[in-house]
Order: sequence, then C-alpha cells, then structure tokens
Amino acid sequence: MAAALSLVLPPLAAGQTAILQLRILEGEGAVHSAGSRSSHPLSVEVTDETGKPVERAAVSFHLPEEGPGGLFLNGLRTDVVITDAAGRAAVRGLQWNRIPGRFQIRIVASFEQARAGIVSFQYIEGPAAAPPIASSAAPAKGRSHTKWLLLGAAAVGGAAAGILAGHGGGSAPQTAPSAPALSIGTPVITVGKP
Repeated sequence: MAAALSLVLPPLAAGQTAILQLRILEGEGAVHSAGSRSSHPLSVEVTDETGKPVERAAVSFHLPEEGPGGLFLNGLRTDVVITDAAGRAAVRGLQWNRIPGRFQIRIVASFEQARAGIVSFQYIEGPAAAPPIASSAAPAKGRSHTKWLLLGAAAVGGAAAGILAGHGGGSAPQTAPSAPALSIGTPVITVGKP
C-alpha cells in the first residue's frame, strides 16, 4: 500500500507577501581588473507579485569559495543588505582577487516566507602580456643564435652549390624529375543492389 505525503503550510496572514521578484539593476556582466577594488555597485531591486517595491527584504550576496571572485567590504565572501523604501539593495567596494575568469555572484532575497534568487555573471580579466625587454644586454644571446643559424645556412648553401657545380662540370645544374600529373576520371554512380 502506497503512503501519501502531504505538506501543510501555515496560511499567509493578510497583507503578507507570497511571491518575490528579484532583478539586477546595475553591475551585471561587469569586467574587473585583477586585484582591483570595484568602483561600481552591484545593485538589485526586490518587488512583490504586483511589481510593488518590497522594503526591508534581506538580500544576501554570495561570492564563490574558490577560483575567480573576491571579498566584500566586511572581509567575507557573503554580505547581507536590507532593501530601502524603493526595494533596492546594493553592495559596493568589492575587492577582486587575481584569478582571471568568469564567475557567479549568487543573490537571494527573502521577506517573510517568500524567497527569490538570481545569479550575476562577473569577469576578472587576465594580466596583460608583458612588453618585450628593450635593453641591449638581454638580446645578446638571441643575436648569437641568429649569427650561428645564418652561418650554418650559408655553409649548407655553399656545400649544395659545390655539389651541383661538381656534377655538371660547369654546365647548368640538373633538376629533379617532375612528379606525374594527377587527373580525376569521370565519376561513376551505381544504382541498385551491389
């Protein structure tokens, strides 16, 4: 015999918010320099099912535990902000780490028994490529390699010229036989059983 499971929730009091809506107003898809502090806020808006702003909702922002990310002003990877009369909450001054890549900030709003969640994608850009060294001492090793390569190429070229000259006795150098020309015949299409 199968057992039935039922969940009984307490009824909502008059005027209690049943559904929250959460949307990002500012800061979505931001690109941050590695090791920098955020100069723009990540701001969200919390409304009820009718679109009316929800004041005093708790909005928690969660940064990843590892990989690209950072810390909030409180020195933690989680911060909680209470919405204002316009239903808005924002975090500012995040300190980004030096790990480049894409990451998510999880955002959860709660008010009374209603909850809503959203994810904000952020990016930490990688370090720029270092410019080449322009000092006169550093490339000396590279120049000596180049010198030896040029001397080797000249020696091989001279040896090849000597061999060609020795075979022809002063006549024009011999050329390698040419490869046979390839041709494609008329295509054949077979219809029916093989």
